[in-house]
Amino acid sequence: MIIGIPKEIKTLENRVAMTPGAVETLARRGHAVLVETGAGLGSGLTDEQYAAAGAKLVGAAEAWGADMVIKVKEPIACEYKYLRKGLLLFTYLHLAADRALTDALLASGVAGVAYETVQLRDGTLPLLVPMSEVAGRMAPQVGAHALEKSQGGRGVLLGGVPGVPQASVVVVGAGVVGSNAAKIAVGMGAQVTVLDVNHARLQYLDDIYQGRIVTSASNEANIRKAVTYADLVIGAVLIPGAKAPHLVTRDMLPTMKEGSVIVDVAVDQGGCVETIKATTHAAPTYVIDGVVHYGVANMPGAVPRTSTYALCNQTLPYALKLAANGLGALRLDPALAAGLNTVDGKLTYAGVAEAFGLELTPLAAVLA
Repeated sequence: MIIGIPKEIKTLENRVAMTPGAVETLARRGHAVLVETGAGLGSGLTDEQYAAAGAKLVGAAEAWGADMVIKVKEPIACEYKYLRKGLLLFTYLHLAADRALTDALLASGVAGVAYETVQLRDGTLPLLVPMSEVAGRMAPQVGAHALEKSQGGRGVLLGGVPGVPQASVVVVGAGVVGSNAAKIAVGMGAQVTVLDVNHARLQYLDDIYQGRIVTSASNEANIRKAVTYADLVIGAVLIPGAKAPHLVTRDMLPTMKEGSVIVDVAVDQGGCVETIKATTHAAPTYVIDGVVHYGVANMPGAVPRTSTYALCNQTLPYALKLAANGLGALRLDPALAAGLNTVDGKLTYAGVAEAFGLELTPLAAVLA
Protein backbone atom coordinates (compact mmCIF):
# COMPACT_ATOMS: atom_id res chain seq x y z
CA MET A 1 0.00 0.00 0.00
CA ILE A 2 1.06 3.61 -0.56
CA ILE A 3 0.91 5.49 2.74
CA GLY A 4 0.98 9.28 3.05
CA ILE A 5 2.13 11.25 6.10
CA PRO A 6 1.20 14.93 5.58
CA LYS A 7 2.53 17.79 7.66
CA GLU A 8 0.08 18.92 10.34
CA ILE A 9 -1.08 22.48 9.62
CA LYS A 10 -3.43 23.22 12.50
CA THR A 11 -2.23 26.30 14.40
CA LEU A 12 0.95 25.45 16.34
CA GLU A 13 0.38 21.71 15.86
CA ASN A 14 3.86 20.22 15.88
CA ARG A 15 3.13 16.51 16.17
CA VAL A 16 3.61 14.10 13.28
CA ALA A 17 1.69 10.87 12.70
CA MET A 18 4.62 8.47 12.31
CA THR A 19 8.19 8.50 13.64
CA PRO A 20 11.12 7.46 11.43
CA GLY A 21 11.18 4.14 13.30
CA ALA A 22 7.53 3.52 12.41
CA VAL A 23 8.21 4.46 8.78
CA GLU A 24 11.04 1.94 8.69
CA THR A 25 8.71 -0.76 10.01
CA LEU A 26 6.13 0.03 7.31
CA ALA A 27 8.79 0.11 4.60
CA ARG A 28 10.20 -3.26 5.71
CA ARG A 29 6.71 -4.72 5.26
CA GLY A 30 6.81 -3.66 1.62
CA HIS A 31 4.74 -0.46 1.82
CA ALA A 32 5.71 2.80 0.10
CA VAL A 33 5.70 5.69 2.56
CA LEU A 34 5.39 9.28 1.36
CA VAL A 35 6.32 11.86 4.00
CA GLU A 36 5.68 15.53 3.36
CA THR A 37 8.85 17.58 3.55
CA GLY A 38 9.24 19.10 7.01
CA ALA A 39 6.45 17.02 8.56
CA GLY A 40 8.54 15.94 11.54
CA LEU A 41 10.49 19.11 12.25
CA GLY A 42 8.14 20.29 14.99
CA SER A 43 8.86 17.07 16.86
CA GLY A 44 12.60 17.29 16.28
CA LEU A 45 12.54 14.68 13.49
CA THR A 46 14.41 15.61 10.32
CA ASP A 47 13.76 14.88 6.66
CA GLU A 48 17.08 13.07 6.60
CA GLN A 49 15.91 10.67 9.30
CA TYR A 50 12.77 9.86 7.33
CA ALA A 51 14.72 9.37 4.12
CA ALA A 52 17.13 7.04 5.88
CA ALA A 53 14.14 5.07 7.19
CA GLY A 54 12.95 4.45 3.63
CA ALA A 55 10.45 7.27 3.09
CA LYS A 56 10.12 9.34 -0.05
CA LEU A 57 9.93 13.08 0.72
CA VAL A 58 7.11 14.75 -1.19
CA GLY A 59 4.81 17.77 -1.26
CA ALA A 60 1.43 17.94 0.44
CA ALA A 61 -0.62 16.98 -2.62
CA GLU A 62 1.42 13.84 -3.25
CA ALA A 63 1.26 12.79 0.41
CA TRP A 64 -2.52 13.21 0.34
CA GLY A 65 -2.66 11.25 -2.92
CA ALA A 66 -1.70 8.02 -1.17
CA ASP A 67 -3.97 5.02 -0.67
CA MET A 68 -3.99 5.62 3.09
CA VAL A 69 -3.25 8.92 4.83
CA ILE A 70 -2.18 8.78 8.46
CA LYS A 71 -2.44 12.02 10.41
CA VAL A 72 -2.63 13.30 13.95
CA LYS A 73 -5.41 15.90 13.79
CA GLU A 74 -8.56 16.04 11.73
CA PRO A 75 -8.42 17.71 8.31
CA ILE A 76 -9.16 21.43 8.39
CA ALA A 77 -11.07 23.33 5.71
CA CYS A 78 -8.12 23.99 3.40
CA GLU A 79 -7.42 20.24 3.32
CA TYR A 80 -10.94 19.22 2.29
CA LYS A 81 -9.84 19.47 -1.36
CA TYR A 82 -7.71 16.36 -0.84
CA LEU A 83 -10.63 14.22 0.35
CA ARG A 84 -11.83 11.70 -2.22
CA LYS A 85 -13.57 8.38 -2.62
CA GLY A 86 -11.15 5.49 -2.18
CA LEU A 87 -9.02 7.32 0.38
CA LEU A 88 -8.53 5.61 3.72
CA LEU A 89 -7.98 8.28 6.38
CA PHE A 90 -6.60 7.20 9.76
CA THR A 91 -6.47 10.02 12.31
CA TYR A 92 -8.31 11.76 15.13
CA LEU A 93 -11.62 13.00 13.72
CA HIS A 94 -13.84 14.10 16.66
CA LEU A 95 -16.77 14.41 14.26
CA ALA A 96 -19.46 14.89 16.92
CA ALA A 97 -18.09 18.41 17.47
CA ASP A 98 -17.51 19.24 13.78
CA ARG A 99 -20.48 19.23 11.41
CA ALA A 100 -18.49 20.78 8.55
CA LEU A 101 -15.90 18.01 8.57
CA THR A 102 -18.61 15.36 8.90
CA ASP A 103 -20.35 16.72 5.82
CA ALA A 104 -17.04 16.92 3.91
CA LEU A 105 -16.17 13.30 4.66
CA LEU A 106 -19.63 12.10 3.68
CA ALA A 107 -19.69 14.14 0.47
CA SER A 108 -16.27 12.89 -0.60
CA GLY A 109 -16.85 9.23 0.22
CA VAL A 110 -13.70 8.95 2.35
CA ALA A 111 -13.31 5.92 4.62
CA GLY A 112 -12.58 7.70 7.90
CA VAL A 113 -11.21 5.56 10.73
CA ALA A 114 -11.01 7.66 13.89
CA TYR A 115 -8.37 7.04 16.53
CA GLU A 116 -10.74 8.12 19.29
CA THR A 117 -13.40 5.50 18.58
CA VAL A 118 -11.17 2.43 18.19
CA GLN A 119 -12.41 0.49 21.21
CA LEU A 120 -11.46 -2.78 22.89
CA ARG A 121 -14.04 -5.18 24.30
CA ASP A 122 -13.46 -3.89 27.82
CA GLY A 123 -14.30 -0.34 26.73
CA THR A 124 -10.69 0.88 26.61
CA LEU A 125 -9.89 3.43 23.89
CA PRO A 126 -6.27 2.48 23.14
CA LEU A 127 -5.54 5.25 20.64
CA LEU A 128 -7.11 7.97 22.76
CA VAL A 129 -5.39 6.94 25.98
CA PRO A 130 -1.88 8.27 25.23
CA MET A 131 -3.07 11.75 24.30
CA SER A 132 -5.54 11.76 27.19
CA GLU A 133 -2.62 11.01 29.48
CA VAL A 134 -0.65 13.91 28.02
CA ALA A 135 -3.58 16.34 28.09
CA GLY A 136 -4.53 15.30 31.61
CA ARG A 137 -1.00 15.88 32.88
CA MET A 138 -0.82 19.21 31.05
CA ALA A 139 -4.13 20.51 32.42
CA PRO A 140 -2.85 21.51 35.88
CA GLN A 141 0.27 23.02 34.29
CA VAL A 142 -1.65 25.26 31.89
CA GLY A 143 -4.21 25.98 34.59
CA ALA A 144 -1.48 27.06 36.99
CA HIS A 145 -0.08 29.39 34.33
CA ALA A 146 -3.53 30.85 33.58
CA LEU A 147 -4.01 31.53 37.31
CA GLU A 148 -1.10 33.97 37.21
CA LYS A 149 -2.22 37.58 37.43
CA SER A 150 -0.40 38.50 34.22
CA GLN A 151 -2.56 35.91 32.42
CA GLY A 152 -5.82 37.26 33.84
CA GLY A 153 -6.05 34.80 36.72
CA ARG A 154 -6.49 35.26 40.46
CA GLY A 155 -2.77 35.42 41.15
CA VAL A 156 -2.82 32.18 43.13
CA LEU A 157 0.07 29.70 43.32
CA LEU A 158 -1.28 26.20 42.84
CA GLY A 159 0.74 24.68 45.68
CA GLY A 160 0.65 27.66 48.01
CA VAL A 161 3.53 28.24 50.43
CA PRO A 162 3.92 27.60 54.17
CA GLY A 163 1.41 29.80 55.97
CA VAL A 164 -0.66 30.46 52.81
CA PRO A 165 -3.28 27.93 51.59
CA GLN A 166 -2.81 26.08 48.33
CA ALA A 167 -5.20 26.48 45.41
CA SER A 168 -8.32 24.35 45.09
CA VAL A 169 -8.49 22.21 41.94
CA VAL A 170 -11.77 20.56 40.94
CA VAL A 171 -11.56 17.77 38.35
CA VAL A 172 -14.85 16.80 36.69
CA GLY A 173 -14.38 13.24 35.47
CA ALA A 174 -12.14 10.48 36.80
CA GLY A 175 -11.19 8.66 33.62
CA VAL A 176 -7.78 8.76 31.97
CA VAL A 177 -7.69 12.55 31.67
CA GLY A 178 -9.10 13.18 35.12
CA SER A 179 -6.90 10.69 36.97
CA ASN A 180 -3.79 12.07 35.27
CA ALA A 181 -4.85 15.63 36.03
CA ALA A 182 -5.40 14.71 39.67
CA LYS A 183 -1.97 13.07 39.85
CA ILE A 184 -0.17 16.20 38.66
CA ALA A 185 -2.32 18.59 40.71
CA VAL A 186 -1.61 16.60 43.86
CA GLY A 187 2.08 16.56 42.98
CA MET A 188 2.01 20.34 42.62
CA GLY A 189 0.61 20.61 46.13
CA ALA A 190 -2.97 21.65 45.32
CA GLN A 191 -6.09 20.70 47.23
CA VAL A 192 -7.87 18.37 44.79
CA THR A 193 -11.51 17.34 44.45
CA VAL A 194 -12.50 14.74 41.84
CA LEU A 195 -16.10 14.16 40.73
CA ASP A 196 -17.36 11.20 38.71
CA VAL A 197 -20.53 9.18 38.15
CA ASN A 198 -18.58 5.93 38.41
CA HIS A 199 -18.31 4.99 42.08
CA ALA A 200 -15.68 2.34 41.36
CA ARG A 201 -13.37 5.00 39.91
CA LEU A 202 -13.85 7.16 43.00
CA GLN A 203 -13.08 4.14 45.20
CA TYR A 204 -9.89 3.51 43.24
CA LEU A 205 -8.68 7.09 43.55
CA ASP A 206 -9.61 7.22 47.23
CA ASP A 207 -7.57 4.08 47.84
CA ILE A 208 -4.43 5.16 46.01
CA TYR A 209 -4.38 8.72 47.37
CA GLN A 210 -5.26 7.69 50.94
CA GLY A 211 -7.09 10.86 51.88
CA ARG A 212 -4.95 13.32 49.87
CA ILE A 213 -7.87 14.08 47.54
CA VAL A 214 -11.61 14.56 48.06
CA THR A 215 -13.92 12.39 45.96
CA SER A 216 -17.51 13.31 45.20
CA ALA A 217 -20.40 11.89 43.19
CA SER A 218 -20.85 13.86 40.00
CA ASN A 219 -24.31 15.39 39.98
CA GLU A 220 -25.60 18.90 39.38
CA ALA A 221 -25.76 19.84 43.06
CA ASN A 222 -22.21 18.69 43.82
CA ILE A 223 -20.75 20.28 40.69
CA ARG A 224 -22.55 23.54 41.44
CA LYS A 225 -21.10 23.55 44.95
CA ALA A 226 -17.58 22.54 43.89
CA VAL A 227 -17.14 25.31 41.31
CA THR A 228 -17.87 27.97 43.92
CA TYR A 229 -14.71 27.16 45.86
CA ALA A 230 -12.52 26.13 42.91
CA ASP A 231 -9.56 28.18 41.78
CA LEU A 232 -9.12 25.81 38.85
CA VAL A 233 -11.78 23.59 37.25
CA ILE A 234 -10.59 20.86 34.88
CA GLY A 235 -13.21 19.37 32.56
CA ALA A 236 -12.33 15.74 31.88
CA VAL A 237 -15.58 14.16 30.70
CA LEU A 238 -15.73 11.75 27.77
CA ILE A 239 -18.52 9.88 26.03
CA PRO A 240 -16.69 7.89 23.32
CA GLY A 241 -17.31 9.36 19.89
CA ALA A 242 -20.19 11.53 21.08
CA LYS A 243 -20.65 15.16 22.08
CA ALA A 244 -19.71 15.81 25.71
CA PRO A 245 -22.58 16.83 28.04
CA HIS A 246 -22.58 20.34 29.52
CA LEU A 247 -22.00 19.68 33.22
CA VAL A 248 -20.64 23.13 34.13
CA THR A 249 -23.44 25.39 32.94
CA ARG A 250 -23.56 29.07 32.03
CA ASP A 251 -25.47 30.02 35.18
CA MET A 252 -22.73 28.56 37.40
CA LEU A 253 -20.09 31.05 36.21
CA PRO A 254 -21.28 34.04 38.30
CA THR A 255 -20.92 31.89 41.43
CA MET A 256 -17.24 31.23 40.72
CA LYS A 257 -14.33 33.29 42.06
CA GLU A 258 -13.16 36.29 40.06
CA GLY A 259 -10.07 35.22 38.13
CA SER A 260 -10.63 31.50 38.58
CA VAL A 261 -9.74 29.27 35.63
CA ILE A 262 -11.51 26.58 33.60
CA VAL A 263 -9.47 24.14 31.49
CA ASP A 264 -11.85 22.00 29.43
CA VAL A 265 -9.92 19.05 28.01
CA ALA A 266 -13.18 17.78 26.45
CA VAL A 267 -13.34 20.78 24.09
CA ASP A 268 -12.49 18.68 21.03
CA GLN A 269 -15.73 16.77 21.65
CA GLY A 270 -17.73 19.95 22.21
CA GLY A 271 -16.67 20.48 25.83
CA CYS A 272 -18.32 19.69 29.18
CA VAL A 273 -18.44 23.41 30.03
CA GLU A 274 -21.31 25.24 28.37
CA THR A 275 -19.28 28.40 27.76
CA ILE A 276 -16.18 26.74 26.31
CA LYS A 277 -15.11 27.25 22.70
CA ALA A 278 -12.12 25.89 20.85
CA THR A 279 -9.02 28.08 21.02
CA THR A 280 -5.44 27.68 19.81
CA HIS A 281 -2.00 27.65 21.39
CA ALA A 282 -1.50 31.11 19.87
CA ALA A 283 -4.50 32.55 21.77
CA PRO A 284 -5.44 29.93 24.36
CA THR A 285 -7.73 31.83 26.76
CA TYR A 286 -10.67 34.22 26.96
CA VAL A 287 -12.77 35.54 29.85
CA ILE A 288 -16.50 35.24 30.56
CA ASP A 289 -18.00 36.59 33.81
CA GLY A 290 -14.52 37.06 35.21
CA VAL A 291 -13.62 33.38 34.68
CA VAL A 292 -10.63 32.55 32.48
CA HIS A 293 -11.45 29.83 29.93
CA TYR A 294 -8.73 27.67 28.35
CA GLY A 295 -10.05 25.75 25.35
CA VAL A 296 -7.09 24.59 23.27
CA ALA A 297 -8.35 21.64 21.26
CA ASN A 298 -4.93 20.09 20.63
CA MET A 299 -3.22 20.43 24.00
CA PRO A 300 -0.66 17.63 23.38
CA GLY A 301 0.61 19.61 20.38
CA ALA A 302 2.44 21.85 22.86
CA VAL A 303 4.72 18.95 23.83
CA PRO A 304 5.11 17.33 20.40
CA ARG A 305 8.24 15.29 21.06
CA THR A 306 6.58 13.39 23.90
CA SER A 307 3.20 13.26 22.20
CA THR A 308 4.42 12.02 18.81
CA TYR A 309 6.24 9.06 20.31
CA ALA A 310 3.42 8.25 22.75
CA LEU A 311 0.82 8.31 19.99
CA CYS A 312 2.86 6.38 17.45
CA ASN A 313 3.55 3.63 20.00
CA GLN A 314 -0.17 2.90 20.00
CA THR A 315 -1.23 3.67 16.42
CA LEU A 316 1.48 1.75 14.57
CA PRO A 317 0.08 -1.77 15.21
CA TYR A 318 -3.30 -0.68 13.82
CA ALA A 319 -1.69 1.15 10.92
CA LEU A 320 0.14 -2.06 10.00
CA LYS A 321 -3.15 -3.97 9.94
CA LEU A 322 -4.78 -1.36 7.71
CA ALA A 323 -1.75 -1.23 5.41
CA ALA A 324 -1.75 -5.00 5.00
CA ASN A 325 -5.49 -5.53 4.60
CA GLY A 326 -7.12 -2.19 3.79
CA LEU A 327 -10.69 -1.98 5.07
CA GLY A 328 -10.59 -5.77 5.28
CA ALA A 329 -8.70 -5.23 8.54
CA LEU A 330 -11.98 -4.10 10.10
CA ARG A 331 -13.41 -7.59 9.65
CA LEU A 332 -10.36 -9.10 11.33
CA ASP A 333 -10.23 -6.72 14.33
CA PRO A 334 -13.48 -5.64 16.05
CA ALA A 335 -11.65 -2.90 17.97
CA LEU A 336 -10.45 -1.35 14.72
CA ALA A 337 -13.89 -1.77 13.16
CA ALA A 338 -15.31 0.44 15.93
CA GLY A 339 -13.06 3.20 14.60
CA LEU A 340 -14.90 3.47 11.28
CA ASN A 341 -16.98 6.67 11.22
CA THR A 342 -17.62 7.22 7.50
CA VAL A 343 -17.33 5.17 4.30
CA ASP A 344 -18.71 5.63 0.77
CA GLY A 345 -20.88 8.55 1.90
CA LYS A 346 -22.40 6.60 4.79
CA LEU A 347 -22.17 7.55 8.48
CA THR A 348 -21.41 4.50 10.61
CA TYR A 349 -20.88 5.88 14.13
CA ALA A 350 -23.96 6.30 16.33
CA GLY A 351 -22.62 9.13 18.49
CA VAL A 352 -22.03 11.34 15.46
CA ALA A 353 -25.40 10.52 13.92
CA GLU A 354 -27.11 11.44 17.20
CA ALA A 355 -25.16 14.70 17.52
CA PHE A 356 -26.39 15.97 14.14
CA GLY A 357 -29.62 14.04 13.56
CA LEU A 358 -28.13 12.26 10.55
CA GLU A 359 -28.98 8.83 9.16
CA LEU A 360 -26.91 6.01 10.63
CA THR A 361 -25.76 3.04 8.57
CA PRO A 362 -25.08 0.16 10.99
CA LEU A 363 -21.47 -0.96 11.03
CA ALA A 364 -22.52 -4.58 10.58
CA ALA A 365 -24.21 -3.68 7.28
CA VAL A 366 -21.04 -2.03 5.99
CA LEU A 367 -18.79 -4.91 7.03
CA ALA A 368 -21.13 -7.42 5.45
